[in-house]
Amino acid sequence: IRDKFVILIRSKIEWSENTSAESFRARSQALPLPYISILSLPLPLRASVLQMARTQKNKATAHHLGLLKAKLAKLRRDLLEPPSKGGGGAGEGFDVTKSGDARVGLVGFPSVGKSTLLNKLTGTFSEVASYEFTTLTCIPGVIVYRGAKIQLLDLPGIIEGAKDGKGRGRQVISTARTCNCILIVLDAIKPITHKRLIEKELEGFGIRLNKEPPNLTFRKKDKGGINFTSTVTNTHLDLDTVKAICSEYRIHNADITLRFDATADDLIDVIEGSRIYMPCIYVVNKIDQITLEELEILDKLPHYCPVSAHLEWNLDGLLEKIWEYLNLTRIYTKPKGMNPDYEDPVILSSKTRTVEDFCERIHKDFIKQFKYALVWGSSAKHKPQRVGKEHLLEDEDVVQIIKKV
Repeated sequence: IRDKFVILIRSKIEWSENTSAESFRARSQALPLPYISILSLPLPLRASVLQMARTQKNKATAHHLGLLKAKLAKLRRDLLEPPSKGGGGAGEGFDVTKSGDARVGLVGFPSVGKSTLLNKLTGTFSEVASYEFTTLTCIPGVIVYRGAKIQLLDLPGIIEGAKDGKGRGRQVISTARTCNCILIVLDAIKPITHKRLIEKELEGFGIRLNKEPPNLTFRKKDKGGINFTSTVTNTHLDLDTVKAICSEYRIHNADITLRFDATADDLIDVIEGSRIYMPCIYVVNKIDQITLEELEILDKLPHYCPVSAHLEWNLDGLLEKIWEYLNLTRIYTKPKGMNPDYEDPVILSSKTRTVEDFCERIHKDFIKQFKYALVWGSSAKHKPQRVGKEHLLEDEDVVQIIKKV
């Protein structure tokens, strides 16, 4: 087997019988996208990856590809799941206590400037050197910005193949799953190549970047078979493909409703149920090493933020973008008969920002004594407005809680 090289490029396979290692390296360096040796994949994944690469993508093969994708997702999940018994498993992250109002993770290949960014943004020391793998564990720091405390994690550099169980990358990505936002740090000299590889590793670990959960309903039932309906014209899935994917998960009775043109990957994500959807910023570091024309192109790309951590260029712009992507809500408290406290706001997520969420953030038992609340700010129709616990708060609202006597 070692004398044969199987190379996967853009879902095409090129077999080389008796190819020398020198010739293999020379050919791989001449191609725009990195080669992936099939020998580097764990044994359980090889057959499914090979079949997917051999299969052309068209309507006739959609059913077969959907089944292969489901098998591959199951195999990858089983490979990365920690053992149910015993000590820490391979899927566990670094033991870093979550603190502050939000958590942001720095993810990237070795020596792209993650540690320098942490040092500049938080004042926390993380060893910096010109060689790779300087950071061997997770280094936390805290950014205080607009009254919010944001925990920033400097994660060790990941390597290609982390999603398939290679190296300590699974620990890095497991910790990344606990974050509220991901900063993918890229080298300005080769941002696109690194971007694709890192996205691939995170996708393989169930992290979906800058995406919303699929707008489809999946509900298991006791009998009745697979009931598949769609409110829109679907070009990727049919009943046979849906049944094949469900059968792979031993699901034979379910109601599935699509509200958009879903793919097999979307259905697999919903069935797996362990996918995480989070915002991501592509931080292009070392922009002092590229031309002004290249910088102007990067600045126009979505979700990108060009910086130079070493020269402290555009770090304020990065902080502004982090705040925008975290989408936090600041609520100021107002004790009865006193002025609002603008120094120490209560920070809420944009998804959990009712008056009840505000009370629970202050104290878990606070809601038991709740009578009503007075609200000043953009969420109030008049100032103050008397509201109940279901009222949705907006950023920089002022809230006064009235307790039961």
